[in-house]
Amino acid sequence: MTLPDERYRAVVQTRRFLLDLCNPQHTPRLPKLIRDTARSMLRHYPSDWDMQRAAQACPEVFQERMEDLHRFVAAGQQQRTAAWDPEVNQPQPRED
Repeated sequence: MTLPDERYRAVVQTRRFLLDLCNPQHTPRLPKLIRDTARSMLRHYPSDWDMQRAAQACPEVFQERMEDLHRFVAAGQQQRTAAWDPEVNQPQPRED
């Protein structure tokens, strides 16, 4: 289960990781192919501004941060939904 603030943080941290891969001072012995690939991926990767706009437009998907109470309620709601969702909890066939 991934909450909106966790998803937001994952995208932002991945962008920072790709930026580190592009910086020879942070990753000095990285092959040129990996550095060039990271740079290429960043060309269309969402910026911090893009992520803030996404959080404003779709708070159920991306949120910069959630209050502890909202986080607790959202986590409980997702667990309860998954527990009663027949598509999620279908019995698996046994392999004998």
